[in-house]
Amino acid sequence: MEIIIRNTVNQPIYEQIYSQLKAQIIAGTLTPGEALPSIRALAKDLRISVITTKRAYDELEAEGFLYTVAGKGCFVAEKNLDLIREQQLKELEDHLSAAVELAKSCGLTAEELFDMLRVLSEEENV
Repeated sequence: MEIIIRNTVNQPIYEQIYSQLKAQIIAGTLTPGEALPSIRALAKDLRISVITTKRAYDELEAEGFLYTVAGKGCFVAEKNLDLIREQQLKELEDHLSAAVELAKSCGLTAEELFDMLRVLSEEENV
């Protein structure tokens, strides 16, 4: 399990941990039933506060990505990948709707917006 904390981004550290762990669970890098480092061990490895690590784990547990066994630790939960994908598609639709509204306010045509998306996709190799 690899987590990289960047101080150069405007994202709280707990969100960086949360999003990286969530991405690893969705990608299958972390498998259901796999034990995660203890909150204290992860905090020590990353040189951050235990409170910060606990908040990231709590967020993941609240969303059903982790479960805790008293005295044993935190583990990756079984997750319905179709449901996760559907949630991500919904989030993507929300972002695209906002992009369409912004494009309208800038006077862009649909074709210009598609061209912009095409260029961005090619740059990211999507």
